[in-house]
Amino acid sequence: MKYSAFTLAYEALRGHADWKPAWREPEPKAEYDVVIVGGGGHGLATAYYLAKEHGLSNVAVVEKGWIGSGNAGRNTTIIRSNYLLPANTQFYEWSMKLWEGLERDLNYNVMVSQRGVLNLCHSDAQRDAFARRGNAMRLNGVDAQLLDHSEVRAMLPFLDYDNARFPIRGGLLQRRGGTARHDAVVWGYARAADRRGIDIIQNCEVTGLTIRNGRISGVETARGPIRAGKVGLAVAGNSSRLAAMAGLRLPIESHVIQAFVTEGVKPVVDCVLTFGAGHFYISQSDKGGLVFGGDLDGYNSYAQRGNLPTVEDIVEGGVALWPGLGRLRVLRHWGGIIDMSMDGSPIIDRTPIDGLYLNAGWCYGGFKATPASGWCFAHLIARDEPHPLHAAFRLDRFAAGMVIDEKGQGAQPNLH
Repeated sequence: MKYSAFTLAYEALRGHADWKPAWREPEPKAEYDVVIVGGGGHGLATAYYLAKEHGLSNVAVVEKGWIGSGNAGRNTTIIRSNYLLPANTQFYEWSMKLWEGLERDLNYNVMVSQRGVLNLCHSDAQRDAFARRGNAMRLNGVDAQLLDHSEVRAMLPFLDYDNARFPIRGGLLQRRGGTARHDAVVWGYARAADRRGIDIIQNCEVTGLTIRNGRISGVETARGPIRAGKVGLAVAGNSSRLAAMAGLRLPIESHVIQAFVTEGVKPVVDCVLTFGAGHFYISQSDKGGLVFGGDLDGYNSYAQRGNLPTVEDIVEGGVALWPGLGRLRVLRHWGGIIDMSMDGSPIIDRTPIDGLYLNAGWCYGGFKATPASGWCFAHLIARDEPHPLHAAFRLDRFAAGMVIDEKGQGAQPNLH
């Protein structure tokens, strides 16, 4: 059934009698052309574009829990393409363009809100760096606007400008950036992939990879073995675990990053805002809660929870920027496992195992990359060659010295 205002009105008059589940719950088949491991946004987008762009529908997405139960449902929903280096700028700009047409493409409301992303600067040196970044963005066809102190103050008058430890000197604004509803993105891709014949198999944990003579031939799962011509791994913070099943050691570490939401308040901040003197970012949800996050916890972990010192550090950054935040109650906070690469940029590449493909190392940038990641990973799997948009995201770039270090400080990349 195609969703539309007419369909909604028609079903309302009929008492919603004909609504069907958005996707099937199939039993796994014995064999598929492609198995995608990971039922988050990246895995489902990959399956969708395999069917839509490459005509491959004998594809399964296997997920150990329910779809979207990992990082896809635990992020802070920011989408943007305000990067500096060409490899990242072009890739994330393509993702932004896909975001802009995604609802029509999927026939699903993923609640894309292009409310703008404003990165604040607090020194002359930082302003110069933002000017350089903005120029690089515009040279690559990405919108960018450098704001001075008065323009930022007119836009966000409630911030601390007079008594701040780090005075606000201006900011870099990407008006096309914003937010999207994370779980709706997962549901939209799942529904669209299912409509094209993709099997989405939940509660199906992969327990092993079947490899013979240097080539993958399938996966072992909690619901039995599944043969496959090709296997793609899109499991974020669990990438090292899955790769270890194939005897591979990846150049990534898994860390916890925490996120928070406050009680609902009247509309107060109409953009995504980042603190340039600390790792803090905030936006307002449609329900009224302020959603914010910051630095990752400083230890390796596979646990979806964080520690209190990091909570204190993040809240300190927020209150330093916006003292009024101290009056709000935090309703809940959570953690996600993110796969931090050594240069802060992702990996989309073939592995040394023939037929095994890797999508990992997204650091802080996984959600915003969802459409382009799926698009490029599908191209790699279907054609066995990289798309030009992700050719630089090679697995061997660390050994070859071809790193994409957006900010020169490794796994603390390019948020500000």
